[in-house]
Parts: sequence; C-alpha cells; structure tokens
Amino acid sequence: MELNQTALVTGASRGIGRATAELLARNGFNVVAHYHNNKEAAEELVRSLKAQGYAALAVGADLR
Repeated sequence: MELNQTALVTGASRGIGRATAELLARNGFNVVAHYHNNKEAAEELVRSLKAQGYAALAVGADLR
C-alpha cells in the first residue's frame, strides 16, 4: 500500500524519534528526519532506511 504521505519526525536522530521514524517508514510514509545537533546520527538513520528501500531525508533545524 502506497500512502504517498510524508512525515516530519522531530528529534529523529535518536530514541523515541528514531523509533517513530522507522515505524512510519515501515508503514509507507516518506520520512523527513529532523535533527538539531546530531547530524551524523540522523544521516545514519536515513542511510539505514534507504538501504531497506524507504524514502528518507535528514534535515537540520533549530525548532526552539
């Protein structure tokens, strides 16, 4: 099933945010993985998701 929807997951570089991004990807969402400080961890998540065939992008931003 293709949803053709995109989810922005804040704090996706670790913990609950990462788990949420992975769950959304497995359920058909394109994932935008937000990070504030941990660029490498967010990019590692994106590499992992893409290796599994999911669409993902890392975006850094200060959301305070």
